[in-house]
Amino acid sequence: MNYNPADTESQVAPASPDTDEEDHNAILLGVNLAENLDEEELTEISDQVFKGYEADLDSRSEWEDNLDDWIKLANQVREEKSYPWPKASNVKYPLLSTAAMQFAARAYPSLVPSNRSVVNCTVVGKDADGQKLERAMRVSKFMSYQVMSEIPGWEEDMDRMLMMLPVVGTVFKKTWYDKGDDKIYSQVILPKNVIVNYWTKCLPECERITEVIEMSRRKLKEKQLSGVFRDVELGDPIPPASNDNTSTGYTEQDETTPYVLLEQHMFFDLDDDGYAEPYIVTMERESKKILRMQARFNKEGMELDEKGKIKKITPIQMYTKFGFVPNPDGSFYDIGFGILLGPLNESVNTLINQLVDAGTISNLQSGFIGKGLRLKMGDNSFQPGEWKPVQATGDDLRKQIVPLPTKEPSNVLFQLMGTLITSGKELASVAEIFVGKMPGQNTPATTTMASIEQGMKVFTAVYKRIFRSLSEEFDKIFDLNKLYIDPNHVVEVLDMQIGPDDFNRSDCDIAPGADPTAMSQTEKLVKAQGLVEMMQIFGQLLDPIQVASRVLEAQEQPNWQQLFSQQVQQTGQVPPPPPDPKILALQAKMQADQQNMALKTQQQQQQMELDARSKEQEMMQAAQEHAMNMQFMQEEHQQKAVSELQNAQVKIAAAHAQGQQKMVQGEQQHQQSMQQAKEKATLTQSQGTSSKSGSKARSQRPSGRH
Repeated sequence: MNYNPADTESQVAPASPDTDEEDHNAILLGVNLAENLDEEELTEISDQVFKGYEADLDSRSEWEDNLDDWIKLANQVREEKSYPWPKASNVKYPLLSTAAMQFAARAYPSLVPSNRSVVNCTVVGKDADGQKLERAMRVSKFMSYQVMSEIPGWEEDMDRMLMMLPVVGTVFKKTWYDKGDDKIYSQVILPKNVIVNYWTKCLPECERITEVIEMSRRKLKEKQLSGVFRDVELGDPIPPASNDNTSTGYTEQDETTPYVLLEQHMFFDLDDDGYAEPYIVTMERESKKILRMQARFNKEGMELDEKGKIKKITPIQMYTKFGFVPNPDGSFYDIGFGILLGPLNESVNTLINQLVDAGTISNLQSGFIGKGLRLKMGDNSFQPGEWKPVQATGDDLRKQIVPLPTKEPSNVLFQLMGTLITSGKELASVAEIFVGKMPGQNTPATTTMASIEQGMKVFTAVYKRIFRSLSEEFDKIFDLNKLYIDPNHVVEVLDMQIGPDDFNRSDCDIAPGADPTAMSQTEKLVKAQGLVEMMQIFGQLLDPIQVASRVLEAQEQPNWQQLFSQQVQQTGQVPPPPPDPKILALQAKMQADQQNMALKTQQQQQQMELDARSKEQEMMQAAQEHAMNMQFMQEEHQQKAVSELQNAQVKIAAAHAQGQQKMVQGEQQHQQSMQQAKEKATLTQSQGTSSKSGSKARSQRPSGRH
């Protein structure tokens, strides 16, 4: 079959400009090309696939052997020993396990933030109207929710990967769209199941990537019935050999024995034009029958010349490599603590077991008994405090029993073991301060922080490599959203609508939401606080929304996007920067002084008005009192005049009456006087007469006294 990817009349990969882009990509990526190939072409392709698989597998055979040893050492697998005696001591010191667990414990919360802001979309280019920022915030919010909730097992796979990566050094993630489930998947693939030539430089330049997939009969039949795989007879699956490093452990053949499929991302010149195009070929390993062959490129990856001929095809990359430490020999597979700590860990295990065995020999003594000693042969056991009688003297016992010369566990071996453990901890950056132990009592806090910072340098470099790989994974998810997301996709949980137009590569840049350089919560908060202080100094040079976002992220506030005001959420407009606090304080003081002055002036005016009103009232009151006094005086004067007049009249009347009375009295007195005079005269006359008579009588009567 002569298949031309640029042939406009081909039903497989039409490249006409009039063809709808979405339909073109769906046809290009969804058709099983193996259905239209003859057996000769299928055999040629399967031979190329299998030879490439074996060549790559052979190139990394030594690495695979070491991989199993590293995993056993990390899992502390105990194997029964026969030397120096059966079931001898077999202690496994957890040096490699501790290093892996310490790395995972630090990396997991740092690279997968608890506030669920896993993906960060930043604006590229100018954004005068704020639409790019609004779209970037929408994409960040949606993709963070997508990887944490919609992609099955993404967070769990990250947890597993961060535990495996420090041991094996290299782990892969495969990102693809499943049309049947209408979902995007991004799953961890074990390094032994992704076969790449050992001396490959990088995945984009790799000629072959072969993934070993174990698939049950039921799953394989489902794909055949749905048309994903060719309906060919494969026979019964054969259990893999026990030394097959790509197997997960099926050793007996039954109904659950899976088929071993090889999915190879390779290049093949299917149209015989001298240029090999990228394809994905899936074949069953034992029968070497091809089940599916599909294109590994879309319209965006095809570059045509002026005549419409293919000039270059950029393949779609589904795999993302996560590396720990680059291999010094320049090979593709990075190294981990397995190769770095493996020899040290094995040496420590040997020394521990030698010390335990030496202690066992020293505690359980053995030796020789002479035949001349009359004792019952066989094992003799003693209970504490027990004494056993023998038919021999003490001197005979000392002569006939000779214990083997043994030594107590060597102190030199113990010191050597401590040195190796210390070296291993230094290599793995697992110092005591990093496992929760407190420093010395007199150690300053700054010294402790500096020690932690220096000790974290190795981890920080590894985190940045993982950060770079996460960016590549999120880029793949971004591109798949552009191709396959529903234009009217509504996320009810987020109360938002998002479509393919939001995933515009020219407008935004995708990166993980984590900070690879800040490995502790305290450091994140310090950096965020530093931004706030810089914003106060530089003013409008910093975006307040971005600064606030980073502060809220560092604090790991839940749903921190909802904390922004409605104006920011709806319009995305940046509010004016806050003024200088000193100016604000000065303005507030001046305003307060002005208010105080105005208040004081107002109070003075009010007081003057009150005083004026008070004086006016006093004057009016005084005038009223004066008028009242005058009126009272007039009335009093009038009353006095009237009273005087009345008194005068009364006096005159009284005087007149008195005068009249006096006249009457005078007249009466005159009359009385006249009467008295008359009576007196009369009396006098009578007395005169009497007197004369008496005198004559006295003169005639004798006196009674002498």
